[in-house]
Order: sequence, then structure tokens, then C-alpha cells
Amino acid sequence: MRKEINVFAPASVTNVSCGFDVMGFAIDGPGDELKLKISNKPGIFISKITGDNGKLPLQIEKNTAGTSLSALVKHLDFKKGIELEINKKMSLASGLGSSAASAVASVFALNEILGKPLTKEELLPFALEGEKLTCGGAPHADNVSASLFGGFIIVRSLNPLDVINIDVPDNLFCTIVHPDIEINTSDTRKILKKQILLSDAVQQWGNVAGLITGLFKKDYNLIGRSLQDVIVEPIRSILIPGFNETKKAAIDSGALGCSISGSGPSIFAFSSSKKIAENVGKKMRDVLSALEIESDLYISKINKKGPRVIS
Repeated sequence: MRKEINVFAPASVTNVSCGFDVMGFAIDGPGDELKLKISNKPGIFISKITGDNGKLPLQIEKNTAGTSLSALVKHLDFKKGIELEINKKMSLASGLGSSAASAVASVFALNEILGKPLTKEELLPFALEGEKLTCGGAPHADNVSASLFGGFIIVRSLNPLDVINIDVPDNLFCTIVHPDIEINTSDTRKILKKQILLSDAVQQWGNVAGLITGLFKKDYNLIGRSLQDVIVEPIRSILIPGFNETKKAAIDSGALGCSISGSGPSIFAFSSSKKIAENVGKKMRDVLSALEIESDLYISKINKKGPRVIS
């Protein structure tokens, strides 16, 4: 058995406009890098975390990577010790599944070094254990599933857990702009309505069905028409300065559609080519710059592989 492994787990875009808590996809970058070392010293230890500005805990029970790994170690009855080093190569509270990437990286790394005793489907419940920390209760599976499986996923059910991976057009590109502001995920959930109009729900269901059909049929026009969120985006967007102007700039520049990634503040847009996606990103950042908000830009196809070994 190998004594050490380095892995990368990708960030993810979730909700995808109309699919609150049930849709998501992985991107090529950013993401988390994690080193797992097997030792003779019993227990699990996080020896170092970089890229987090000292904000993340080293205690196993308070860290998403540690919590997920602990659950997997117990399930496998693994007796040796484990040391983790985590390199956060993405911003915290970005709306891009930072905590999920750490959780996925930890269980993926151990499974790889042990010769893949479990399938990715079998790893999913353990990765979700880490997400419970960030949710404060029942986890949502969209970020973890997208990062672990890669591709575009639909969470059909949490109990029983049922995640479906669907095909997407080869030339579908995603532009992601991450404004340099911080939004707490739990706060963005508290402001959501507990009840919605049936007419809004019907419109949302239609958009979900249209988006999935558009992806299957490789119908970019249908994809664009379906990227509409009448339930969550109107509420969460008020927490993101310049959101409406940024969205308009994206669509005016040729994007198929634009919305909030996860709980924000990151904003994503779909385009039908890399050239359009790059121009869309420039125009989106111009809006934020005019508001004196710095931002990071990522251009990516949908990452169909998910986590990978990097050494």
C-alpha cells in the first residue's frame, strides 16, 4: 500500500438558476488540493491548512474533510493513522462548494490509496457527513455530488439518496465571476421564503424541465430560455452588489443565461463557445470594477471527471 497521495477535488456551481438544491456541475478550477499520509500513529490529524487565512479549524470534528474522513475510516475499520494537509485553492464562502471540495478530497484520497474498495456512489454518504457541519443539519447534496462525480448532476432524492449524472453539450462553457465580498451560506438560507406561490412553482418546474431537456438535446436556445429563477434569485441577489447589472452585461455579451452560483456571491453564465465565455467574463468584471469591487474570473467547460490524483 502506498504511504502518501496527493489529490485535487474541483469546485462546483449549484442551483444552476432554476434547480435550487437539486442541480449542479463540477468545473475544472478552482478547487482543493489535499495530501493524505498513512502513519503508524493512531488517529486522524490535520497537520496544516493553507490558503484559508487561518479561518479553518484543525480539529477533525470541526473540519469538513476531517469529519467525512472519520466516517469513512470507521466504516472501513481502518486501523492505521492518517495525516492530512489541505491547500485551499479557492475562496471560502464563495458559492463554489469550498467545504464540499474538502470533504470530497479526503474520502477520495483514502479510497484511492486503499485500491478503491468503494465506488463513488458508495463514497457519497461519507462526503455528505462533512457538509452537515456547514448546513447545521440535513445536508444538501448538490455541491458534494457534483465535485465527487463530475459532470452535471441532479439530486432526485436525499432519502433515499439518488443522484443522476446527465450528458451536456461539448461546447457548453461556463464563466464564473467571484466578487471579493463575503456572504454567509446560513444567512442566505434564512432569508428565503418558507412558502411560495403555486404559480411561481409551476414556472420553476417548467424551467427545470426545459433546462434538462435543452442539455440532453444540445439545444442552446432552450438552455438559455430555461435559465430563469423566479423563486430564489430575486431574494438572494439583493445581497450581491451590482448583480442585476452584471447579469445584464453577461446576457448582452452573448451569454445564454446568468444567475447566482450556490448561495453566492459568485455569479455564473453559460455560453456556447469559449470566445463568448471569455468576452462575457470581461464584461461582467467591468461592471464590478466600476463599483470598485475586485473579482476573480474562471472559464471552464463542465468538468466530467471530478476529483483526480495529482501525484
